[in-house]
Amino acid sequence: MLGSFTEAEDVVQDAWLRWHRVDLTAVEDAEGFLVRVTIRLAIDRLRGARRRRESYLGPWLPEPILTRSDVAEDVVLAESVSTALLLVLERLSPRERAVFVLGEVFGYRPADIARLIGHEEHAVRQLGYRARKAVEAGRRRYDSDPVTRRQVTERFLAACAGGDIAALMAVLAPDVTMISDGGGATGAPRRPISGRERVARAIVVLSRQRPAGSVFRIAPLNGGPGLVVRTDARVVLAMTPHLVDGDVRTLHVVSNPAKLAGVVG
Repeated sequence: MLGSFTEAEDVVQDAWLRWHRVDLTAVEDAEGFLVRVTIRLAIDRLRGARRRRESYLGPWLPEPILTRSDVAEDVVLAESVSTALLLVLERLSPRERAVFVLGEVFGYRPADIARLIGHEEHAVRQLGYRARKAVEAGRRRYDSDPVTRRQVTERFLAACAGGDIAALMAVLAPDVTMISDGGGATGAPRRPISGRERVARAIVVLSRQRPAGSVFRIAPLNGGPGLVVRTDARVVLAMTPHLVDGDVRTLHVVSNPAKLAGVVG
């Protein structure tokens, strides 16, 4: 719903506190109560987040999160937490996003969603139709085969760690785009970088600027393999490659320290 690990934690905490303040003997449907409270808190958070993102420095990306390694084996589940889909969901209104997530990810029926978000069923169906149409229009079809993704990510890791421009260019698509989110807190580019050679050179610069003693590692990020740069104490950067026909077509890079809490582990 939120694309933010820290905001999601806050919403869960708020829902937990409300659960403890309610008279549990009066709650007939515990799941329905908790989902209703949580989804409405998330909608409120989204409205505030949109205003904050208007003044965000540079591109905004969803926060990377560590996911279980077996999530990548479930294509539907992996896509539901991918940065690519979360970016598309940013185009939806908070209520459209809620209807899409509840219906397409968690399988709730329109009548149930109407009860949970306080809308008429016909309005929920309209919201769902608009949300699905917008998602389909904005969705990019990336490679989903976990074996291919792992193999390409391993090659990408070796090239990044070695600062090898030729090896990087061999794994990047000609029209590759790198989008970096530093939030003004790091030296991340504030505009997307496009083209195989320009992206390869930018990655080499990133590799040379990483903290002394830090290392590249493969990590399960947002339902698929990604790279993290970490020191002994913290993660300083997370990179998620998205593939088309076995080449990296889009690269999401997050270095904003405030957005790396979900990569600790």
